[in-house]
Amino acid sequence: MALMLVSVAGRLVQLQVVKASTFESLGARQRIRHVELPAKRGTIFDRNGVPLAMSIDARAIYATPKLVTDKPATAAAIGPLLGIESALIEDRLKKDAPFVYLARKVDIAAADRVMALGLEGIGTLDEIKRVYPAGTLGAQVIGFVGTDNTGLGGLEAGWEKLLAGVAGEEIMEQDPHGRPIPNGNSRVHLPERGQDIVLTIDRDIQFAAEQALERALATTGAHNATAIVMEPRTGDILAMANWPGLDPDALTGASAEQLRNRAVQDAYEPGSVNKVITAAAALEAHLADPAEILRVPDHFRIADKTFHDFKSHSPWRITYAEALARSSNVGTIQIALRVGKDRLHTMLSKFGLGARTGVGFPGESSGILLDAADWYSTSIGTIPIGQGIAVTPLQVAQVYATIANDGVLIPPRLVRATADRDGAAVERDAAPHRRVISAYTAAELRAMLLGVVEDGTGHNAAIPGYLVAGKTGTARKPLADARGYSRDVITTFVGMVPAEAPRFIVAVVLDSPATHTSSATAAPVFAEIARFCIARLKIPPMIVPSPEGASLATIRAR
Repeated sequence: MALMLVSVAGRLVQLQVVKASTFESLGARQRIRHVELPAKRGTIFDRNGVPLAMSIDARAIYATPKLVTDKPATAAAIGPLLGIESALIEDRLKKDAPFVYLARKVDIAAADRVMALGLEGIGTLDEIKRVYPAGTLGAQVIGFVGTDNTGLGGLEAGWEKLLAGVAGEEIMEQDPHGRPIPNGNSRVHLPERGQDIVLTIDRDIQFAAEQALERALATTGAHNATAIVMEPRTGDILAMANWPGLDPDALTGASAEQLRNRAVQDAYEPGSVNKVITAAAALEAHLADPAEILRVPDHFRIADKTFHDFKSHSPWRITYAEALARSSNVGTIQIALRVGKDRLHTMLSKFGLGARTGVGFPGESSGILLDAADWYSTSIGTIPIGQGIAVTPLQVAQVYATIANDGVLIPPRLVRATADRDGAAVERDAAPHRRVISAYTAAELRAMLLGVVEDGTGHNAAIPGYLVAGKTGTARKPLADARGYSRDVITTFVGMVPAEAPRFIVAVVLDSPATHTSSATAAPVFAEIARFCIARLKIPPMIVPSPEGASLATIRAR
């Protein structure tokens, strides 16, 4: 008896003294349940306060399988109310687990109907559901979230820390069957709501741009299309459109290509829209003049490569401005040889090529721009006409916005302001701007680009009553798995309105249209979007049509 008592006492000492903390912790884990209380994500607004992404209250339906006595009947009752097959509900009820989700992000009304059945072992938890009131509008830009409301793409991911907020927690003590213990340990730490962000996007301009791209794909047969509308004076992006679109509420089966924001994540050879940078380098260094007469043959040889104009022709005697208007490769290369690779590389870099714009979008591409020391012998021919380099549509837009803004580069931005948890708006500081070219050179370039629309390859971009300056660009697509180029092309048109004092620029890029000219594919899309922007921004037309040549003089004077 003494030995038995000593043994029991020793065991009690071991359990209650030596290992007391271990068993206390084990017991607490069995009784105490921690439930995360999700924080409501901040709202994403357009520039006018229209919500583009917001969070609403929802419910999660869960089960404690041990407490569900008639699993088939319970599943049959719940399934129709949730729009889920009863067999799937029953499979979840049969799991050997203390807790299983039956449905997530359920509307409150549907959850109330489930709870009204009074089924044993079935409960609800508060959840947050992310909704997109504008549907597919700007989906690749705004992005999307996962089941746990964590940003997985677009601005939802890029601004996750600001939007997410801080989750709360509920601590409750339960018996072995999952029932709350009266007067048990219970505490609640409330969540903190995420902050709001206000975009530079204008919902109406975004919608018009996407509609124009949808029609463009139908008429041109292009695989996809991108359009950017930007204010050159502020850097604000009024629209960043991709088509085909994306439904953020139906991501199952969407390809990686569909999820991409091609405006900032895809780089391509720009073609002739790059000729404006060659012109900028030449004019800024006083190595050429728009009125200078050039003798331009239809082909030109550099090292082992012969460059051709789009169409064969007898030698032209035309001004440099006319060579740009006709998008002459040979005329551009003749000027580029005067500039030299070092000056040209410097100008390309000053305009932002080869570097991210810093727009604040995750996964932004910097494009491709080789150091001048690494150029090939033929690069002085290819790069001035937009081959042998890669740019994003946003980088192209930035170049033309700089010319529209009298030579001052103001970095593009998508997020205009943030709002703290008390709702107070905080305007984001503007990124540092820098001068790229002189105001005089910028005016000369706008005058030359006006000639592209009035007398050159961009005639389909013209808008009656307004001066439009812009440039066409067509480039063959490199082969994906070999050296050389395919037969497919990418066409681009970038323009500014009104040319004498630009209020906005529009860049349009079409991938693999059936017709291989920018004038017939991208330029009309530019005109459609620009006409809507003119109406939306209430830009008046010219009061008196300018006499021949006066419009160019007006731009030079400005």
